[in-house]
Amino acid sequence: MDSTERYLVGVYDDDDEVLQAVTTVKKSGIKIEEVYTPFPIHGLDVAIGHPRTRIPIAAFLFGCLGLTCIFSLINYTMVFDWPMIIGGKDFFALPDWIPVSFEGTVLFTAFGMVGTFLVSNSLWPGKKPRTFDLRSTDDRFILTVNMANNKKSESEIESILKATGAIEVNVKQF
Repeated sequence: MDSTERYLVGVYDDDDEVLQAVTTVKKSGIKIEEVYTPFPIHGLDVAIGHPRTRIPIAAFLFGCLGLTCIFSLINYTMVFDWPMIIGGKDFFALPDWIPVSFEGTVLFTAFGMVGTFLVSNSLWPGKKPRTFDLRSTDDRFILTVNMANNKKSESEIESILKATGAIEVNVKQF
């Protein structure tokens, strides 16, 4: 991260106001970096323009990996490494492997999704968090605008944010 990243931070005290502000700010040609809220706001992701998440695809792929690994482990141990006749069944007794395969699939998916979450949100040990305003975890709604991504001046963007209902507009540098 470059130390000269400048952000304008609009602080709102109402969820409806911030949702209206997002649409107004986007219509005026300003690119919004992110909106931080203490609770989810229905329709905010669509208003900001976030693409549809690919997390279900990742979960499916982790599940397939888990199923393949567990199935391979069971097949190796029960057919090749230590074949035993249990209850008069064949070494390759697929119905008996279903519960263990299901549990392995769930285990790989869970661990894979935790890892995906940590990597995609940059939550590794030693990472300094980028906090625009601590009140966003309590009762305020924070709309951030990266000045490097916008052609309008800082004073223009500040006046637009105040016109949309921001109770304060701050400059934050990282």
